[in-house]
Amino acid sequence: MNLGYVRVATYTPEIKVGDVEYNLTELKNGIDLGLKKGVQLLAFPELCLTGYTAGDLFYQKTLLNAVENALINLATYTNDKNILIFIGAPIQKDGLIYNCSVAVFNGEIIGVVPKSYLPDYGAYNEKRYFVPASDKLSNITFNISDDKEMKVPFGRNIIFTDRKNQALKVAVEICEDLWTAVPPSLYHAVSGARIIINHSASPEFSGRVKTRESLVKTHSEKIVSAYIYSNAGKGESTTDCVFSGHSMICENGEILAESQPFNSGLIFADVDLDAIDYNRNKVFNQNFGIEQKEYLTVNFSLDAKNLVSDRAYDKLPFIKDGEEDFLITAQASGLIKRITHTNAKTLILGLSGGLDSTLALIVAVRAMKLLNRSLKDIITITMPCFGTSSRTLENSIKLAKAYGTTLKKVDITKSVKRHLKDIKHPETLHDAAYENAQARERTQVLMDVANMENGLVIGTGDLSELALGFATYNGDHMSMYAVNGSVPKTLVRHLVTYSANTAKGKLKAVLLDIVDTPVSPELIPSGDKTIKQVTEDIVGPYILHDYFLYSMIVKGFSPKKIFYTAVNTFKGDFDKETILKWLKIFVRRFFNQQFKRSCMPDGVKVTEISLSPRTGYKMPSYAVSKLWLDELETL
Repeated sequence: MNLGYVRVATYTPEIKVGDVEYNLTELKNGIDLGLKKGVQLLAFPELCLTGYTAGDLFYQKTLLNAVENALINLATYTNDKNILIFIGAPIQKDGLIYNCSVAVFNGEIIGVVPKSYLPDYGAYNEKRYFVPASDKLSNITFNISDDKEMKVPFGRNIIFTDRKNQALKVAVEICEDLWTAVPPSLYHAVSGARIIINHSASPEFSGRVKTRESLVKTHSEKIVSAYIYSNAGKGESTTDCVFSGHSMICENGEILAESQPFNSGLIFADVDLDAIDYNRNKVFNQNFGIEQKEYLTVNFSLDAKNLVSDRAYDKLPFIKDGEEDFLITAQASGLIKRITHTNAKTLILGLSGGLDSTLALIVAVRAMKLLNRSLKDIITITMPCFGTSSRTLENSIKLAKAYGTTLKKVDITKSVKRHLKDIKHPETLHDAAYENAQARERTQVLMDVANMENGLVIGTGDLSELALGFATYNGDHMSMYAVNGSVPKTLVRHLVTYSANTAKGKLKAVLLDIVDTPVSPELIPSGDKTIKQVTEDIVGPYILHDYFLYSMIVKGFSPKKIFYTAVNTFKGDFDKETILKWLKIFVRRFFNQQFKRSCMPDGVKVTEISLSPRTGYKMPSYAVSKLWLDELETL
């Protein structure tokens, strides 16, 4: 298996109710189509060999015998095809009829899973035909020929496991099972299943699509699994209901593939078993709260060596449209608690004219408005020095005036020059000491003004800078409360853009210009007062680094996997060499700069990632990056 992926699919055939031979052909067409797409695991809808709406025909021996023959035919058809298939079918056992999932692999029926919960309300009357599953495991016999039988495991507590990849564990529940208070898949998941198959025949009515989407997404996230929801569609009886074939493939709360209602067929996606295991290690290590049950393991051997996934991910994983106002309010709420607890009379904020301090000011303004406090209690301080450009200086002043804060201008040029002279550092040597002297002087000014004004210094540094360590230790690295500590640079830009688009007049104009200004620390002199240092030329594009960070911390990707997924995700934006170059820098800096995060100030967590040593990512300052960098050297 390549990088932990397995290609899964669901296919909704166009059936004829009761015509098993016709439906068998449709299923074979689905198998053939799946094989062309490289599918390794394929699910069909509930009772697809007969039609879910067959009614009292389920009692007919003629129909049940035809189903058994069709299943044996399908098993033979899959011989040497390297695909695991799950088929919805009525199965008779010990004189009783069950609504089942039949697992077929490499020429054999390898297991039968009966439905646990049978709906008997509204359009559903399954208890009229079927018997519900129990926890009891047994066997069922299929007659291959007059002198040959196939004995197959029968029960709901079965996990189908790949001998070659123990992470590939599959279990089944059927339609109504998912809608119950305690779905069987809860037990399946805590017992090791990473992929859940759901054969369904869910009729459509107003609002049903959204409800179904929400349920499948939420449930897959709750049990930290991939969930393949295969729904019945064309060909079912429409006497009283209509079926649309609305199917989904979800992974831990994310829809990877989805068919449009009334436009069914094959959908497929590459499920990431490594990412599932990574998240399970964080969640399932805790008490999951349900009892363990006895499960039967049914083995198969899938050859996945030829799968090369081209799965692409979100380029901007931290940005969730529609959450902008919520995030700003969440940041402000964290700040409000600190203000009220410390009884701070003012907020002290260094305003540079860049993105980070702008977002910090937006948050501070929101907090003071929620507290019904005057915006004059926000003291914004602009502190020009050697590298300050005229553009950012003017924008910082315009921004403070547009919001109506108290503005102070403290030119730190003389103070920094005196400090450099005191430590005998030449002004012509533009090294780290030269740059950091400016950053630390700004922090000293802010802290001292806070003491004078009974104020709280608001930190402006963002998550991306913390990850890369691109902050001056005990300079801009330090504050009394850091409102942007869990907000990466790409999201900072997005939130400032949102604020600009919801503003008017001079405020809107200055915010838009700040968004268009290159990110820069502005610590190197420029004779014409333009921006000489561009941060992304030094550490790399933030859109890549934020993707690297999310992939490593949230997804748990290895460096190799981060690289390959980034190549797919940023195709046309960055070439492989560029991605690899900046990924190596990210890994190196992430490890080497942990000491700055180990003593970072308090700050509210509003995104999925915090690097706080208290509640976020925990890593020692002396962790070595060699293994991670060595892996990249093999690419």
